[in-house]
Amino acid sequence: MAEKSRGKSRRSGKDFLAQGSILAVSGIVVRIIGLLYRVPVTNIIGEQGSGYYQIAFEIYNIALILSSYSLPLAVSKLMAAREVQKKYRESYRIFVCAFFFAVASGLLMSLIIFFGARFISEKLFQMPGVVIPLRVLAPTIFVCAVLGVLRGFCQGKHTMIPTALSQILEQIVNAAVSVGAAAILMKKYADDPDVFSYGAAGSTLGTFSGAFVAMLFLAAVFFMFRPTLRRQIRRQEREEAASGVLDEESWGMIFKILIMTIIPVILAQTIYQISGVLNNLLFNKIMAAKGMEETLRSTLTGIYGSKYRTLINVPIAISQAVETAMVPSIVASLVQKDRGAIHGKIRSAVKFNMMIAIPASVGLSVLARPLIDLLFRSNTDVAYTILRWGAFAVVFYALSTVYNGVLQGLNRMNLPVRHSAISLAVNLAFVALLLRFTNLGIFSLVIVNITFPLIVSVLNMLAVRREIGYEQEFFRSFVIPVISSAAMGIVAWGMYQLVYLLVKSNAIAVLFSILFAILVYVIMLCLLRCFTRKELLDFPMGGRIVRILSKLRLI
Repeated sequence: MAEKSRGKSRRSGKDFLAQGSILAVSGIVVRIIGLLYRVPVTNIIGEQGSGYYQIAFEIYNIALILSSYSLPLAVSKLMAAREVQKKYRESYRIFVCAFFFAVASGLLMSLIIFFGARFISEKLFQMPGVVIPLRVLAPTIFVCAVLGVLRGFCQGKHTMIPTALSQILEQIVNAAVSVGAAAILMKKYADDPDVFSYGAAGSTLGTFSGAFVAMLFLAAVFFMFRPTLRRQIRRQEREEAASGVLDEESWGMIFKILIMTIIPVILAQTIYQISGVLNNLLFNKIMAAKGMEETLRSTLTGIYGSKYRTLINVPIAISQAVETAMVPSIVASLVQKDRGAIHGKIRSAVKFNMMIAIPASVGLSVLARPLIDLLFRSNTDVAYTILRWGAFAVVFYALSTVYNGVLQGLNRMNLPVRHSAISLAVNLAFVALLLRFTNLGIFSLVIVNITFPLIVSVLNMLAVRREIGYEQEFFRSFVIPVISSAAMGIVAWGMYQLVYLLVKSNAIAVLFSILFAILVYVIMLCLLRCFTRKELLDFPMGGRIVRILSKLRLI
């Protein structure tokens, strides 16, 4: 029996990593596409237009969180708990309740943002140029609400493939429309004083188009799955009739459970997202009071949002993917009362994330100037410095995201809210002091972009230890990746300098430095015994990885 339980936990852990890897790969692809299309868009609409886009998108994200951002997590979490108990009827009722909630909340928030765009832009942010792109974004909130429920349905069924495909499709359409619409509108309104606002609106039109196409794709997937769903419900009803036991959750009970799950996630994500909005608001208010013109303020926020945040979001996508796959997996283990499996999934998730986040932050820091020069034009020392020092936020965002997922999976939904609120209060005071009493300017936002997830990470880790007695293994999860990343960073910098000296091509030098850096990093991980053979076998294609490394005598 014990052997059977260990085997089941092993398969569960492997499936969790496989599903997480599917989303991680799609997340990287999505971020790379996003990075590639943001480059021409930024070049088309300029840093001023990018500043308008950034502010509009921050406001849109807040509206999305308040209306529907929590729905994929809530739906997948609640469905997963019932799927493992074979309560397919109740699982479907969760989906239906969530769908109607999404339609109502998404429509309401879309109307509020559309008709309130002028007040938000002019009165709160003192940026009239944000009105047009914000109004274009407004209907996207409704579309994303429905899209989120469909993604939660698939994730609750323990398959991440439809979500992954929809994300890639969404980003491809987004990229094509954003570039095309931005170019067309910039040309059409070239002589208009609001030309940069129209350019930013073209980019936000791409966001709507991508979300709409992704929604249609997942709707088709859902209707293809409906016959299977009906068979599962009929089988459950036959089994209940045969046993004489009716364990049914009413529609009212399910809706109440859904709301009680959604609210803490909304609060946590709102606090998490509102930190960026409030930081931008404080920056604009305080710097305007100091005499900084709107053009310069929008340019600096454009550099911060469209260059720095765009680049660090690529590796952060991996931690978000692992969190998405981990929550329903931890819920299933919690229902089965398998604490050992929960500990194993946390350990794998943290280690996997640190293995990616630490070298990514070092690489972005070491190659800050060449990467920005490769991807963007009209660069300044400000852009290089922001990325060089701000890259280390990647590590803490990855850590806080994973532990948020752990606490949500353990049904301690209130703790991420509390921890984010504490961090927000500390960092708002901190950034206000930095902006008012120092000359750091936009670098104040970079500093709090690091300290915010750092505080959340520490509080989350302490909470997980308190809740389930979990202690994260430290040396292989943190120390070895740091040592390996340091060696990798030295090689990346040296290889870039050498290749650039020989060929005088920034693109070729960046490519070679990245390839050699990855090779050195993998070799260092193996030489320092970061992973055991058993851990490698739990990875997707783990058997193949072990065979290759064994032949190379690296394990």
